[in-house]
Amino acid sequence: MSAPTIATALDARRNGFTGLRLALALAVVVSHAFSVATGAAGDEPLARLTGYTLGEHAVNGFFAVSGFLVTMSCDRRGLRDYVLARTLRILPGLLAATTVVSLGLGAALTRLPVSEYLREPAVWSFIRGTLTTFKSNAALPGLFEANPYRAPLGTVWTLKYEVLCYLGVVVAALCGLLRRRWPALLIVAGLALALSVASGLRGSDLPKGVETALRLPMIFAAGACLYLWRAQLRVSAAALACLTFGAVVLARTPAYPALLFLAEAYGAVWLALGPLAHRVFDPPADLSYGIYLYGWPVQQSLHALWPDVSGPALLIPALGLTLPVAALSWYGIERPALLLKARALGRKRLGTIEPAGP
Repeated sequence: MSAPTIATALDARRNGFTGLRLALALAVVVSHAFSVATGAAGDEPLARLTGYTLGEHAVNGFFAVSGFLVTMSCDRRGLRDYVLARTLRILPGLLAATTVVSLGLGAALTRLPVSEYLREPAVWSFIRGTLTTFKSNAALPGLFEANPYRAPLGTVWTLKYEVLCYLGVVVAALCGLLRRRWPALLIVAGLALALSVASGLRGSDLPKGVETALRLPMIFAAGACLYLWRAQLRVSAAALACLTFGAVVLARTPAYPALLFLAEAYGAVWLALGPLAHRVFDPPADLSYGIYLYGWPVQQSLHALWPDVSGPALLIPALGLTLPVAALSWYGIERPALLLKARALGRKRLGTIEPAGP
């Protein structure tokens, strides 16, 4: 039998987007276990095999899923619902994490007296920078001074790109582009071409910031494109195999990064609407955002307390601490915020999937 279209799979009662996001968030924590104690992301085995860390691959999956679901949300519910949903999905959790890390964790682990720590302007500058510009490389006074990385919220940098992509969807909606399929395809093709040309010109010397600025919007746009072309494209293992094979064959060419990322974008949606489209992968609690926010500060704290223990050896304790904190974030902050959105829009329950930013 031929594979179902994305539209047909999307109309089914079950999908695995929540379970997939959970797996991607856990993958980020696993990836950081290799670098938190050494400061070298290249120490991770997958980085040597593919050129990118497991965490980078996981972020790629996040952006593909986000592009797909966020575009669907805006298309089906309208701009007012969309803007309110995006704000209440991202901001409350980030505000809580920033407060907990800066005023709770920082005050508890800093080498400074608590009263002196709280008077430090850098503490309040950290809070302001995190909440306004998603600054992720800022340090807190007296905290993690002996760690290879000093930043206590090192993963929030991706939210900057996520928010920019959200704004891009708003612009597309206002211009009526969500009712047309070709503009999204052209955006994906243009970004893929730009990434390939840049890779060809600079090779391994391509600055990471330039690559990221092309990579994440391209993957987000690819997710949006998969939604907009849902009636024509299929949830096909054969199509994924072809994309993967192409990336392997072209692994030493400038086309490799773009093709790899497009394969990952399609693969993320294929997983959620295909193999993971079962009840077990559709949990009621979406812990992915909390894991993404709190995994890094937990790992940083464990390394600061036990600096002689390797990062991978601390992975299980890190997950054991991160998961309960993520559950508290979901039930205490994130889910009430989504319920507030539902009440503000005159609904009695949450709607469809509400993706959080990576």
